Amino acid sequence: MGLFFNKKKKEEVVEVAGVNEALVAIADGKILPINEVPDPVFAEKMMGEGFAVEPTSDVIVAPIGGTLVQVADTLHAYGIQAESGVEVLIHVGLDTVALQGKGFDAQVKVGDVVKKGDPLVKIDREFLIANAPSIITPVIVTNGNIESYNYDFKGSGEAVAGETVAMVVSKA
Repeated sequence: MGLFFNKKKKEEVVEVAGVNEALVAIADGKILPINEVPDPVFAEKMMGEGFAVEPTSDVIVAPIGGTLVQVADTLHAYGIQAESGVEVLIHVGLDTVALQGKGFDAQVKVGDVVKKGDPLVKIDREFLIANAPSIITPVIVTNGNIESYNYDFKGSGEAVAGETVAMVVSKA
């Protein structure tokens, strides 16, 4: 039986039979429930369940370990598939595809294997604040409708990138 431990909040998450993935904050900043993202595609969970972070740091990190299966040409979105099968999409900011890659410095490419907390992209946060509707960054489990996962949102509040557990995805 595995054990995930959140140093920040001292919460333990005990593994159940099957999938059990603890997704961590993708940046320093404030964790938000997905329904508070100011974009209906994310807030209404059209792409899937998840959470978001309003970053106060300039590096976006992997919320989960796995293989990079997507890096958008415009460097604003990253897809990771964990060995457990959980697939996540990290969408940096809202409507940032329109920036055509400006403000983003990708640290990974498709096929790379990352560990939880590894840098995915360096952002010019001030540029994004000035040029995008929002820098709130959704993290979405994209295959949850196929797999019928259970989600345990760990609550809003300040987070440390790569350390604070934001959500646990499980399946018995």
